[in-house]
Amino acid sequence: MKSLYKYAFVGLLALGMSACSEDLLETSPTTSVDTGSLMASTSKAIASLNGVYRFLYTTGYTSGWEHEETGIMSFNHVADLMGEDMIQQKSGSGWFWYDYQFNVKSDYTHNAGRPYGTWNYFYTIISNVNYLIASEATMQGDEAERNYIVGQAYALRAMGYFYLAQYYAPRLVGNDKAACVPIYTEPTTKETKGKPRATNAEVYKQIDTDLAAAIDRMKKAKATRDSKSHLGLAEVYGWAARVALAEEKWKDAQTYAENAISEANKEGLEVTGVSNFSGLNNAEAKNVLWGLKIVPDQTQQYASFYTFMDPALGKYGATARIQINKDLYAMMGANDARRGWWDPKEKENKDNGYQQTKFKCSNIATFGGDYVLMRIEEMHLIKAEAQCMLGDDKGAQTTLIAYMKTRDADYTCTKTGNKMAETTNPKIATGSLREEIVNQRRIELWGEFGRLYDLRRLHQGVYRTTEQGHPGAGIVKGIDNPDSNLFLMTIPQSEFDGNKALDAEKDQNPMD
Repeated sequence: MKSLYKYAFVGLLALGMSACSEDLLETSPTTSVDTGSLMASTSKAIASLNGVYRFLYTTGYTSGWEHEETGIMSFNHVADLMGEDMIQQKSGSGWFWYDYQFNVKSDYTHNAGRPYGTWNYFYTIISNVNYLIASEATMQGDEAERNYIVGQAYALRAMGYFYLAQYYAPRLVGNDKAACVPIYTEPTTKETKGKPRATNAEVYKQIDTDLAAAIDRMKKAKATRDSKSHLGLAEVYGWAARVALAEEKWKDAQTYAENAISEANKEGLEVTGVSNFSGLNNAEAKNVLWGLKIVPDQTQQYASFYTFMDPALGKYGATARIQINKDLYAMMGANDARRGWWDPKEKENKDNGYQQTKFKCSNIATFGGDYVLMRIEEMHLIKAEAQCMLGDDKGAQTTLIAYMKTRDADYTCTKTGNKMAETTNPKIATGSLREEIVNQRRIELWGEFGRLYDLRRLHQGVYRTTEQGHPGAGIVKGIDNPDSNLFLMTIPQSEFDGNKALDAEKDQNPMD
């Protein structure tokens, strides 16, 4: 199967072994590279694993439009722009503008756009880690090191399928039999046959199985991570907590979040005040569980996440400014330190939202900075929401208040209940405790983990108005419907061309 087969070596060999990705795309692994030798020992396998992590912040997974390929951050950015809390003020050169307008579905016909890029990116990760997982029994070396490598591989595969499910399938709850994406768990070869779309339930079962395997291996792995770019036990628990939210497995969500906090505390990681992680560009900050340490000479300067966010660079962040929804900004207390993440007085705000200052590059010369992918504050918010959904309002209030005191010393909360409205329209707000927790999550994680992922699991539509600061071009008909097909990415045509198990007439997601 040519289309799937092509995915297998972009990250693992081209990045891990510093080879040329263009040459490897069409090269048979059975004739050009002995993949078995790359996995023969832990000392070699760790290089391949590092290649996968490097792929998380590099370009090259489409045939063009590399300017908007910032690695995994680009997909989180898309998911934020498809929500209501983030505003892209203008079209600029067009990068991300069509995601903001829900207007990329027709790009499935070629290999440059979002449909192909999303599919190819995460299947590349999955294909690469499948080799690591398959080599567990034969990989020579220290057992703790082997568990460290294979545990991360399982977690990365779970992550890959989780992202694919967010983009190509409806939310899990109420749609367990809906078509999701094909599942591949074995190394890819020339003989690999394409598979049909698995159901949502089957994909999430695979995610859960992989996370359980990751937790098992990481418990037996070496105690200290090689780098914060790597996943450790705390971060795997963090991913399990995120997935449990989407599955509405509230007790699991609480337990995993608590475990993530406990393991992170052992590393000296903890909730910190806003001033202690200014710019959100340092993976070594004490509240960062997982962050990618960016190596400047291994990235394209113009494809840095910060060129899209930080106007001080004079690049896209200055011509297509990223702003916060005014309604969300107004939810913060007068003394909430997070108000400093946005600037209501910026003269370039015009009639739109408020300029973001949360994300700032740390190196003007390279347009760079580390990519923060998971913070400990998120785990406290997951715990609070899970407690609320389990009927423990008092516990949820206590968890929320303890965290919020680090943001706003005046904060308190006496709200109860878990009812949510179909959108975030203030006129239909429920005033529930869960709504309060989710609103604090919207503020805290703005720009970090993709608002759309929450909207999908919460079964909420996207509520946008020009009064919030959205330009007229950002007001899209139909996105206030929680079940809108506009939230579903189209499957790339190249997958139908190469996978005989898929039928474009029957298996393609709706265009509108």
